[in-house]
Amino acid sequence: MFWIEIAAIGVATGFLAGMFGKGGSAIATPLLAAIGVPPIVAVASPLPATIPSTLAALRAYWHGDFVDRTIITWSLAFGIPATAIGALATHWIDGSALVLATDVIVAALGLRFLVRPSSPNEVVRDVDHERLRLALVATVTGLAAGLLANSGGFLLAPLYLAVLRLPIKRAFASSLAVAAALAVPGTIVHAALGHIDWRIVVAFATTSVPFSYFGATVALRTNPVRLERIYGAGLFVLGASFLIASR
Repeated sequence: MFWIEIAAIGVATGFLAGMFGKGGSAIATPLLAAIGVPPIVAVASPLPATIPSTLAALRAYWHGDFVDRTIITWSLAFGIPATAIGALATHWIDGSALVLATDVIVAALGLRFLVRPSSPNEVVRDVDHERLRLALVATVTGLAAGLLANSGGFLLAPLYLAVLRLPIKRAFASSLAVAAALAVPGTIVHAALGHIDWRIVVAFATTSVPFSYFGATVALRTNPVRLERIYGAGLFVLGASFLIASR
């Protein structure tokens, strides 16, 4: 029954991750903890599975004009070292305050996207002239990803939308590419620290990978404004649920 529950969590996490352009470990962690997985294992074990699942979802976006190489390159240049620093800092920093702040940010951004989605005709900022903002987004996301043992997509996609004003499908595609890479240093560090149960990784990935691709195909077929409203509602519910659960 335990392994069936993990596989079911993989289904839900994979679909939502592909649908919303994120790795999914932020969703998986509380669900795994709820079925009895030790907290540190529940935090770290979904992380390796986000690599193939985000790549599977990214494949759905690949043939469209959604993957922005400038965003991905700059995000990785600042995000990868920040993720490694964040993962190492877990020895000295209690992540509980960061979790609380992140939940508030996610809920607030979700409400913003739900109430006021971007217009499809809205002028998009020139990313080449917004590299300072992009570097800041990548650094903040990388540090949070390392500290919280996830791939960063839970913050990356909404910050791409809110700070860089990217169209939602372009934001999701770029977020998936960066999240796959950001999961690598965090996985290496947490594996070295003995936090990962590889049996859970395999069981989780078996269902999360194909459903991540399916979620991405659903997102691609959805009207952008409607997708942003759905995304906003999902973020708000996710952030609010985590806030309530932490009290």
